[in-house]
Amino acid sequence: MLPEENIREAQRLIAESDESDLYVLPEMWSTGFVTEPQGIACGESGNAAFEWMRTMATSRHCAISGSLAILLDDGSYRNRHYFVDGRNGQIAYYDKHHLFSYGHEDRYYTPGQQQVIVNYAGFRIQLLTCYDLRFPVWSRYATGHEYDAILCVANWPENRQSAWQLLTRARAIENQCYFIGCNRVGSDPYSHYVGCSCVIDAYGKTLGQCHRHQEESLTVDIDLKELQRRRSKFRVLEDRDDADGLFSLNSF
Repeated sequence: MLPEENIREAQRLIAESDESDLYVLPEMWSTGFVTEPQGIACGESGNAAFEWMRTMATSRHCAISGSLAILLDDGSYRNRHYFVDGRNGQIAYYDKHHLFSYGHEDRYYTPGQQQVIVNYAGFRIQLLTCYDLRFPVWSRYATGHEYDAILCVANWPENRQSAWQLLTRARAIENQCYFIGCNRVGSDPYSHYVGCSCVIDAYGKTLGQCHRHQEESLTVDIDLKELQRRRSKFRVLEDRDDADGLFSLNSF
């Protein structure tokens, strides 16, 4: 699909879904996963997909999240996950840190070096992108890095769908948080994608999941007070390892 077609499809799905505070789109939602971005990625100025996110978020008084292939003024490319808050016009972004070297994403894109947590509707939300899901240290809940939900946008292929099912739950359970994962459907020259976007609670229970192979929207309510109640009752996070601690491995 061309970006214009994906924009129209995203608008249709949003229009047909329940009214929500946050709408989530997949990784590189306007183009599909672009390994070689030359001639495809563009800057924020004049970027139809980025402008649509801003306009849609403002008109619906909501937030919209999803990643785009972006060309910066310095000539570098970023896989940039935007979080557009239409209530106040603020825009946060996270540049994908773990580039997918198996697919040569690292040859063309520059990795981000900053973890990003946005505050929205009372929730602290950590932004991740696809391959980041495999690296728990990067997303670990920690002192000074506290959050209530992980929001991960992805192009996760069918042949690694079992890992998607396991890792989404693992990140929710180990960080005692909500996990919101939006994955694409369809095919490109490299892979086939079956979706299975999901929302998972802090105990690993699936609150909602899209059907395999099916392009659709999913609406789920998440409850901050319930999360806080669970965290205060079952204090797993207080027993977590110090991220800066030293570990010794002894072999005999």
